[in-house]
Amino acid sequence: MPQLLIELFSEEIPARMQAQAARDFERMAREHLAAEGLLPEGLKTFAGPRRLTLVAEGLPAAQGDRHEDLKGPRVGSPDQAIEGFLRKAGIARDKLVEKDGLWFAHIHRAGRSTSEIVAEMVDKIVRNFPWPKSMTWGRGTLRWVRPLKRIVCLFDGEVVAFTVDGIVSGDVTEGHRFMGSGKPFKVKDFDSYRDKLAGHFVILDPEERKDKIMDGARTVCFARNLELVEDDGLLAEVAGLAEWPTPILGDMDPAFLDLPPEVIRTSMRTHQKYFAVRDPRSGKLAPHFLTVANIEAADGGKEIARGNGKVLSARLNDARFFWDEDRKVRLEERLPKLNGVTFHARLGTLGERVERLEMLARDIAPRVGADVAKAVLAARLSKADLTTAMVGEFPELQGLMGAYYAREEKLSPIVADAIRDHYRPIGATDEAPDTSVTMAVALAEKLDTLTAFFAIDEKPTGSRDPYALRRAALGVIRILLQSEVRAPIRQLVADWYHALKCFVDPGRALYVSSRRTTGYLGALARSPSRVFEVYVDEFEDALLEGKPYVVAVPEDFDIRFDRSAPAGDPPEGQVAYEFRPYPVVADEVLEFLADRLKVVLRDQGKRHDLVDAVFALGDDDLVRIVAKVQALDSFLSTQDGANLLAGYKRAGNILRAEEKKGPLPAGPAVPVATAPAEEGALIKALDQVEPQVARALHDEDFSAAMRALSGLRGPVDAFFEGVLVNSEVAAERENRLRLLAQVRDLMGRVADFSQING
Repeated sequence: MPQLLIELFSEEIPARMQAQAARDFERMAREHLAAEGLLPEGLKTFAGPRRLTLVAEGLPAAQGDRHEDLKGPRVGSPDQAIEGFLRKAGIARDKLVEKDGLWFAHIHRAGRSTSEIVAEMVDKIVRNFPWPKSMTWGRGTLRWVRPLKRIVCLFDGEVVAFTVDGIVSGDVTEGHRFMGSGKPFKVKDFDSYRDKLAGHFVILDPEERKDKIMDGARTVCFARNLELVEDDGLLAEVAGLAEWPTPILGDMDPAFLDLPPEVIRTSMRTHQKYFAVRDPRSGKLAPHFLTVANIEAADGGKEIARGNGKVLSARLNDARFFWDEDRKVRLEERLPKLNGVTFHARLGTLGERVERLEMLARDIAPRVGADVAKAVLAARLSKADLTTAMVGEFPELQGLMGAYYAREEKLSPIVADAIRDHYRPIGATDEAPDTSVTMAVALAEKLDTLTAFFAIDEKPTGSRDPYALRRAALGVIRILLQSEVRAPIRQLVADWYHALKCFVDPGRALYVSSRRTTGYLGALARSPSRVFEVYVDEFEDALLEGKPYVVAVPEDFDIRFDRSAPAGDPPEGQVAYEFRPYPVVADEVLEFLADRLKVVLRDQGKRHDLVDAVFALGDDDLVRIVAKVQALDSFLSTQDGANLLAGYKRAGNILRAEEKKGPLPAGPAVPVATAPAEEGALIKALDQVEPQVARALHDEDFSAAMRALSGLRGPVDAFFEGVLVNSEVAAERENRLRLLAQVRDLMGRVADFSQING
C-alpha cells in the first residue's frame, strides 16, 4: 500500500525540544488521519537539528465512502431547532427520517483522495504545532520554532501539492549544512530519502546518532587508555546538536583537577556540552574532555580540540575563582543573607525556613536515632550554599557545594554528608539517604515543603505541581519505609506548626516565638515605641485546635518579632493569620501521602484498595500501614482470607440494612442453650480469637493477627449456613445481630474490610 513521507525543514531546532516535537508530530498526524478514517499500518517520526520527519506505511489511496445517521431534535420541536439541525446536516427538510419520536438525517459523504486529506492535515499541523517557544520571520504570519524553509510531502511517490504561508510543498530537501554538496536534491520515498541524507552527511535517526557518538567516544578514549564518563542526558542533547556527530578528544590543564570533580563535570556539561573522561586505574577524572563536533575535520579534529580546550580553560578559571572566593566566607557567616531571599511570598524568607528546618530536625532526630546536635547543625547550614557564587552559577550543585565547604571548615563529615544529601531522593532512580543525621534533615526538608504549601492551600491540581509536592511526598515515604522509622504523620505536621515562625498577610508578616512560654507574638510599629504582644501559648493552642486567632494590628505597622519589645494594648483594626488550621492540613497531608503510597505499593504489585482499608482506621504510621497491607495481601490470597472476606461483607450487608430501621442492639452476644450449635460455636470462636488478635496487634505482628482471624472462617461459614439471623423471636434476632456486630468490629480492628474489593 502507498507510503506517506513528510519532512519539515527549518533552521536549527533546539535540542531540548526535539524529542517532544517528534512525539507531537506523531500524535497530531495519527489524530488527523484517524478522524478521516485512515489508519496507517505503521507510523514513525524522527527529529534532528534541522528537520522533523514522518513516514507512514500502509495508507489507502483514498478514503472510503462514509454513511452516518445524525440524531436531531424531537418530532414537534420548534422550527428554529429543526432549521438549525438542517443547516448542520446540510440537507433539506424532506430528507429527514422519523424514528422513535426523533428526527434523523442520513448523511452520505463520498470518500476523498488521501492526498487531499494529507494536504489539509499538514497545513493544520504546521499552523498549530505546540512548540514551547516559536517565532515569526520576514513578512509572513506563520509561527515556527525557527524559520521554516522547505516542506517535503510525498504520497505514493508523488508530490502532495499545497502551500503553507508561501512555502510550497515538494520533493526536494538538503543535506548537511557544511559537509553536504550544498545543492538541494530530490527524493522519491523514505528509503531514498534516508539513504541520500546519509550520503550528504545527515544521520536521520537520533538513536543512530547516539550510537555513533558512543562508538566513536569509546574508540578515541580506548586509544588513550581513558574511560568515558557516560551521561545519558548529555548524550541525548549532543545528539540533537549534530547531524553528523564526530567525537573528538581534547586536553585540559591538569592544574584544574584540584577543583571538585562535580564542578569540572558540571562546567563541561552546562557550558560546553563536553563529556568528562577518567583514568580507569584510579577512577579519578583525567585532564581531558570529549566534545562532539558536527563535521569531520581534515586534521582529525586537532584544531577543534585546541579551540575547545581554550574555552574550557576560561570556564574553569571562572569556576576556580568562585571556589576560592566562596571558601573565604564560612557557611555560618552566610546565614544572614538568607533573610534577604524570599522562599515564598506567603511563607517568608529562606532564613525563616532554615529556622523551621532546625526545629523539625531537632524533633525528628530522636526518631531516626540521629545525634540531635549534628542534625540541628546540618539543618542550620543546609541552605547556606545557596548564597555562594558557585551555586549561583551552577544551581544543580546545591547541597553538594555546601558539603565541600563544610569539609573545608573541618566540620564533622556526618554533618557535611547531611548537607550534601538532604535533598535526596530527588527522582525515582535516586537512592534515599540511609544515615541517621541525613535522614533527619531530609525528612525535615520534605516535611516543611509539604506542610507549608498545604498550609497556604497551594496543593497540586491534576498534572500541575509547581512546588514538586508529589516528589517531596514520595521522598518522605521512601525514607520512612526504607529505614522503618516510626514517625506518625499527624505528629510531624504538628511539629511543623510548632516550628512555625511566620504568618504572612499580603506584604506583612506576624512572627511567633515557638515553644517559648515567655515568648509572644510581637508587632512593631515604624516607631519602635509602639508595640504590643500576644502570648505564644495562647496562639499555639488556638492554631493546633483549628480555631481562628485574630491579632489586632494597625495598618501602619511593620510587623516583626522582637522578644525584648515591651507590652502594650493592641490598637484598633484586625489581621488574621494566613495559614489553614492544623487539623485540616494534617488530614490533607496524610491523604496526599496515602495517594502517593498507593502508587508505590501498586508498583510493587499491591492493591490500592488494601491501602484504603488500612488507612480507613485512621493510622498515620506509614511503616505500620505498609506492614498491615502486606499481611492483609497475603491473608486475602488464601482461601480462608477470601471466604472470611465474603462472610464479613455478608454480615456488613445485614447490619447496614438493620441500621436503617433503627439502632443495633448493644453489648456482646451471649450463649443461649436453645440456640443452634453454629451460633454457640461462633461465640466461642470469638472469645478465643479476640485476645489473640489484640495481643498480635499490640505486638504489631500483623501476620499473626491475620492467622488468628482465619480461625473465624469456619465458624462464620457454618453460622450463615445453619442460622437464620432475622428470627421471628426478637431476643434471638437481637443476639445474632450482636454476634455479627462483634465479628465486624473484631475484623475492623485490623482493617476496614468494607473498603476491599471482592
